[in-house]
Amino acid sequence: MEPIYYLIPLSIFLLFLTKSFFHRSKLPPGPSGFPILGSLLNLGARPHESLFHMARRHGPLMTLRLGFVTTVVASSPEAAKEVLGKHDKTFSDRLIPDVIMAQPNPESTLAWVPGDQAWRNRRRICTTQMFAAQPLDALQHLRHEKVCQLIRHIEKKHSISGTPVDIGQVAFATTLNLISSTLFSIDMVDPEFETAQEFKDVVWRIMEDAGKANLSDYFPVLRPFDLQGIKRHIKVSYLRLHDIFDDIIEKRLKGRAQQSASATRNGDFLDVLLDQCQEEGSGFNRQTIKPLILDLFIAGSDTSALTTEWAMAELLRKPSVLQKARQELLDVIGTERQVQESDIHQLPYLQAIVKETMRLHPAVPLLLPYKAKTDAEVLGYVIPKGIQVLVNAWALGRDPDYWTEPTEFRPERFLGSNVDYKGRDYEYIPFGAGRRICPGLPLAVRMVHLMVASLVLSFNWRLPDGMLPEDLNMEEQFGVTLRKAAPLCAIPTLG
Repeated sequence: MEPIYYLIPLSIFLLFLTKSFFHRSKLPPGPSGFPILGSLLNLGARPHESLFHMARRHGPLMTLRLGFVTTVVASSPEAAKEVLGKHDKTFSDRLIPDVIMAQPNPESTLAWVPGDQAWRNRRRICTTQMFAAQPLDALQHLRHEKVCQLIRHIEKKHSISGTPVDIGQVAFATTLNLISSTLFSIDMVDPEFETAQEFKDVVWRIMEDAGKANLSDYFPVLRPFDLQGIKRHIKVSYLRLHDIFDDIIEKRLKGRAQQSASATRNGDFLDVLLDQCQEEGSGFNRQTIKPLILDLFIAGSDTSALTTEWAMAELLRKPSVLQKARQELLDVIGTERQVQESDIHQLPYLQAIVKETMRLHPAVPLLLPYKAKTDAEVLGYVIPKGIQVLVNAWALGRDPDYWTEPTEFRPERFLGSNVDYKGRDYEYIPFGAGRRICPGLPLAVRMVHLMVASLVLSFNWRLPDGMLPEDLNMEEQFGVTLRKAAPLCAIPTLG
């Protein structure tokens, strides 16, 4: 941290400007923070928790100075509704973290770029060709096949021998193969799931590095120096995935060149993107589709796997809830067949379990940072153009003004409730809301329900080494996504 002392002369001047700005503006209240650093040291290892507690002191809409970056944080449903509902268009831009610039063609991502026409075109292609009801229904058999592979793997490798299974890892392998099959018509992970850890490590390194407090973001003059080495570190992971995508694209292009005009194509999302590349003025080419593929690849495999792991952890910590869920599955499906997506609507308790999991453990605890396009009045305060705005989805799901016993895992709270995750109920937005809501929501909820239901129906589960449910480690590890600090391992036996 020594290089930070070189900032002192500049910081005195900028601190004066910052204080003048605060006095002139009608920004929300917030902590005063330390000289130069502002509130950076208050964020800690779990910023979502720290911001939640700070908001209880300073208000649901508060202003922080993080280095030289002024940030407004929304931590209540009312504040989130103003930012993501009333002023949706105003806050549809992004402040792009420095680490995102480490990947090739970062301006072609889906998640991190401003909400301009190019972004709308990319999102439209993803929504209509991958996440709409018709393409999702057409690939229902593929999701069923991947989950059946998961169940067979657990039965073969763990159930018979009585050895623990790393639920997060096998869930990740399953979602990764589903996403890679949807994108490329191939499985990235071998049938024995032995190569899953390599991909999981690469994906998590990206999510962890992108979520770290980076001096380059809070002191922009330091960007050229990458003092913490975060950008150099994440670049290795980015290039590893881009090399994999390059090989896949090259093979596909060679195959397309050898096919006759009437030959049958794979019909996957890569074919859709390559067709777009051939359209004049589309904005798509071989280089610009790779960042888009990377966004879909990472988000699609990581978030659904994390939610499945958290759901199983909560069920193992609450055996009575696990037993109730299993009984519902037995009553509706029985033991003679596997769960189908068409069964989910008949399983209200399972749906409540998934909702409750996403309330307590939203995959993205701090929604990706927004940037004000123009001045906007929010809850009586004025947020100036260019200001960074964070929405704390984790805090919304634990707001004691909206949730009874907010830290308790109680699926029953969602039975008979109309609250859902589609961005209309601002106390509960695990996928975000407004025009930047996660486009993969329809696929994610199908996959999580199917995996959790299949794991619960197919096996009886117990914790290893005589561990008691109340002793299960539920500590979180922060990144762009929120994962269990300690992997969930449990022993399955055939039900």
